[in-house]
Formats: sequence, C-alpha cells, structure tokens
Amino acid sequence: MGRWTRLPVCVSLVVAVLGQTGAFAQSGADTYKSKCAMCHGADGLAETPAGKSMKTPSFKAPDAAKASESEMIQETKNGKGKMPAYKDKLTDAQIKDVVAYIRTLQK
Repeated sequence: MGRWTRLPVCVSLVVAVLGQTGAFAQSGADTYKSKCAMCHGADGLAETPAGKSMKTPSFKAPDAAKASESEMIQETKNGKGKMPAYKDKLTDAQIKDVVAYIRTLQK
C-alpha cells in the first residue's frame, strides 16, 4: 500500500476518534441525567424533592467543590451516605465521564 492510498484510512481513523470524544462527553451528561439528577438535580444543586429529603449536598458546596476526581470516582463507585454504590451498575469509563460532567456543573 502506497503512502497516498493510506491517507483516507488515516483520515477516517482520526475522524472516528474525534467523533467519539464528543460522544464520551455527551455520555457523561446522559448518564448523569438518568442516574444522578433525580437526587442531585439537573443543575447539581440538589434542590429536588428526593435531594431535600435525603439532605443531598449541592455539588457547589465547598466540600464537594474541593473533592478530587479520585475521591468523586470512589464515592460514585462505593456510595456515600444514602447514595447507592454504582460499581456494579456503571463501567469505570461511565463513572469517569459522569465525574467530568459534574465538574462542568460546579463552574
């Protein structure tokens, strides 16, 4: 295969990888909406009926805002307080994507 005949394959691969990056970012938002928003709220402020009844903290609260990515991943995997563990319900990649999405809510 010559140099020029490989170019379309390389371009296709780059497009596929870049397209997936957007899909990963979107998947964090989708997973958050389906698994987290009922308690934490669409905006992360935890002002939902379920969030209020369980005293769910806002993601903008000082303790939540200063939590490291690793701490947030572990809390999501293992649960915290009344929050259930998601280690058997979500993949590591999904949990990491959700944590990345939560960071956008903290801004």
